[in-house]
Amino acid sequence: VPISFLMEEKYLENQGKAFMERCPDVPVYTAELSVLQNLIGYPLTRGMLCAMRRRPAPKPSALCKTSRRIAVLENVMNPTNIGAIFRSAAALGMDAVLLTPGCSDPFYRRAIRVAMGTVFQIPWTYVDEDWPELLKINGFSTVAMALCPDSRALNDPEIAAQERLAIVLGTEGDGLAVSTIAACDYTVRIPMAHGVDSLNVAAASAVAFYQLGVMHKL
Repeated sequence: VPISFLMEEKYLENQGKAFMERCPDVPVYTAELSVLQNLIGYPLTRGMLCAMRRRPAPKPSALCKTSRRIAVLENVMNPTNIGAIFRSAAALGMDAVLLTPGCSDPFYRRAIRVAMGTVFQIPWTYVDEDWPELLKINGFSTVAMALCPDSRALNDPEIAAQERLAIVLGTEGDGLAVSTIAACDYTVRIPMAHGVDSLNVAAASAVAFYQLGVMHKL
């Protein structure tokens, strides 16, 4: 919900005009570019900022009831990765995203930019440590993306056939916690070539979402 706009004066009659027409009751503040950059503390590349009030986050149980494919992110801390995962989730068949408290905020400006705004499109919320039980109660099978000896192939037909599926991705570097892997119904890996043992979590998410999200809905 917009609270106020801050922009260069020159945008009042062009790019900023459409926003002001859509939000006629929202205050608009203007200044020269140098003043704006000194005020906010970093280079302003688009000429306009908007302060907004967050809507209340949805309850995890509500998202589970309206979803068939969910992405679960465990302690993914890099805002760039968060943004890239959200963009892939929105494009490749995920209905919602659940984040543990250790994840970076999807509304961090870097995450929003990398996500191309999809953090405002796909439903998401934070979950507590009991999220595996929450998903189980709501009829979800859970898939841990992990490099384990007993990991199944990503295109395993049994996994793809699940009506409700949650794809669980872990933090950069260490991946998923051992306890998280143990709590999931399946452990899955992406087949690799040329001796490569893993992908960046954002890249891995895109592959997994395509195989288990888009392909399921076709």
